[in-house]
Amino acid sequence: MRLILASNSPRRKELLLNAGFDFEVRASEVEEIPRAGEFAEEFVCRLARDKAVAVASSAPAGTAVLGADTVVVIDDQIFGKPAGADDAAQMLRLLAGRAHRVITGVCLMLAPQRITALRHEVTRVTFCDLNEEEIRDYVMSGEPLDKAGAYGIQGLASKFVTRIEGSYFNVMGLPVHLVYDLLKPHLIRDK
Repeated sequence: MRLILASNSPRRKELLLNAGFDFEVRASEVEEIPRAGEFAEEFVCRLARDKAVAVASSAPAGTAVLGADTVVVIDDQIFGKPAGADDAAQMLRLLAGRAHRVITGVCLMLAPQRITALRHEVTRVTFCDLNEEEIRDYVMSGEPLDKAGAYGIQGLASKFVTRIEGSYFNVMGLPVHLVYDLLKPHLIRDK
């Protein structure tokens, strides 16, 4: 079965490669703005679906297309990628010393238009307290600028995480076990 990842995320690509998936990457241009009153779970599932649909429309029939999107949620605020250094610092101030949720929506679609699964994964992450110097130094590293919630659990921010409940890979941007569960029926059928 041919698989396309509808994302340009280097972390998603790395996770799929590490898990042994054979795939190609085709990024989709989908606006990532929550609608008024849209819950985080609805938002990430909509974006995952929209990304998969955008790529599947030009993919060969029967191709599996995987769309995904990740956000961080605290106090009902949805954090995607920060707009810049000041935005990243503000996000980190809100996460410091508290627990938050990381939610990833995953959509599996068979081109050109059949959605076979649309699910989401939630992981709870707790940060230690952070002072302004720690926040400034982390933001200055540049690491938080392309990551939902302004941090990468697998990088420099790993030292801020005191507890994780759920999928570590979800926090990186793709719940690999969920993706495998969704793809498994198609993989078995192809053998």
